[in-house]
Amino acid sequence: MSSMNPVPVTPEAIRSAPKVLLHDHLDGGLRPATVIELADAIGYRELPTSDVDELGRWFTESADSGSLVRYLETFAHTCGVMQTTDALVRVAAECAEDLAADGVVYAEVRYAPELFCENGLSLDTIVEAVQEGFRLGAQRAQEAGRRIRIGTLLCAMRQNARSLEIAELAVRHRDTGVVGFDIAGPEAGFPPTRNLDAFEYLRQQNHHFTIHAGEAFGLPSIWEALQHCGAERLGHGVRIVDDIKVDGDGTVHLGRLASYVRDRRIPLEMCPSSNVQTGAAPSIADHPIGLLTRLRFRVTVNTDNRLMSGCSMSSEMAALVDQFGYDWADLQWFTINAMKSAFIGFDERLAIINEVIKPGYAALTS
Repeated sequence: MSSMNPVPVTPEAIRSAPKVLLHDHLDGGLRPATVIELADAIGYRELPTSDVDELGRWFTESADSGSLVRYLETFAHTCGVMQTTDALVRVAAECAEDLAADGVVYAEVRYAPELFCENGLSLDTIVEAVQEGFRLGAQRAQEAGRRIRIGTLLCAMRQNARSLEIAELAVRHRDTGVVGFDIAGPEAGFPPTRNLDAFEYLRQQNHHFTIHAGEAFGLPSIWEALQHCGAERLGHGVRIVDDIKVDGDGTVHLGRLASYVRDRRIPLEMCPSSNVQTGAAPSIADHPIGLLTRLRFRVTVNTDNRLMSGCSMSSEMAALVDQFGYDWADLQWFTINAMKSAFIGFDERLAIINEVIKPGYAALTS
């Protein structure tokens, strides 16, 4: 996929390119300064430091443990300061502004409403506050000359028993921007099949859903997510590489599940930096994304948690360029893969591809 590159593929140039993000957690993307200000406002005393730079470092270092369970513990602080409607509006608005400033033109941002009920907020009030924040943030971005469209995914926590309730909530708000559903949280011991009633309900309602699978747990979680639950996309899905064998001479053999995933064009929501932090991949250089891209799986590039991983869409793409030598054609391929896989209507997906993404990359390569 080599092409002429009149504009060098630098981090700054990547930031100017249109990007699409499918896997980003709202409570994993706060600005460190916002965490501190919200904590002060509500008297939250649990933060390890009130210095902005130190707090940012603390989040990334704590998340960089090689364990998904330890990684998830850092969310106690972000969720702890997001228990009011004002906080939810602010965090969502800043999320939209930050993504737009990074050149993201379409994003699906996910969160678990059940994590923000500690002060008595209802699930519907939480969703309405976040949607208002996204509206405000997108409006501010537009005033700054940047276009962004945000769709929301509602997560149910797989260790709890509220998945059907959250699925019903997602359907209830589908006409105000909630484009899909997800289950999140620790994979080991909490298989996706525990939530079959939610997935059956969503299918009956013609609503979209993705499932976190193949991150901390292997091929069985991917198989269950697809064949028992009917997932349209795989959150992470890195362990699909366990069903691929590469001989010493470079010959590739795909197992039946890997072949199914590739043949059906099932999107993989890959998050390189986060996968290294949680131990799902040994390093960026050894991340399965290299092989899966070469084999033309439906690979997408994502941030997961921008605060915990200290990353952005631009930095994730720049890291892949450094490790694998990708060019603008490759970055456009990742971006169009993601846009094709989004949970919004076909006409809108096509319009963003043809009117925003392709012209944006053409300007960088011609």
